[in-house]
Amino acid sequence: MARDLRVGDFIRDEIAQILHRHMRDPRVGDFVTVNDVRVSKDLSYAEVYVSSLQVEDEQQREELIDVLNRAAGFFRSELAKRHTMRTTPKPRFHYDDVMDRGPRLEELIGRAVASDDSRLSEDGENGDAA
Repeated sequence: MARDLRVGDFIRDEIAQILHRHMRDPRVGDFVTVNDVRVSKDLSYAEVYVSSLQVEDEQQREELIDVLNRAAGFFRSELAKRHTMRTTPKPRFHYDDVMDRGPRLEELIGRAVASDDSRLSEDGENGDAA
């Protein structure tokens, strides 16, 4: 496994623990999930993708990401205490809208299946005459 992937997995797990055990800002809430971490090849940055069940609109997303990015120094210092690497990647937080895309994709798949079913039933009725 590539070093950046191992470091990304480590950072994902550690940031999740820090969020749940040490983050006291009420704007973050209890239901923030760290979905993915992508570390730059030189290990200088860690792109951290999070989502939250408590976020209901774009304004709340922006506020959550703003709070987390303002606390990036705190996260970086906590991460530095938990590993032996020479440098600690600077976390940059992004909202991962995978939770929002899931229901939308299910709806689109349902429409496609219904369309296929109706097309097949029409072809079955019209196919007998050919």
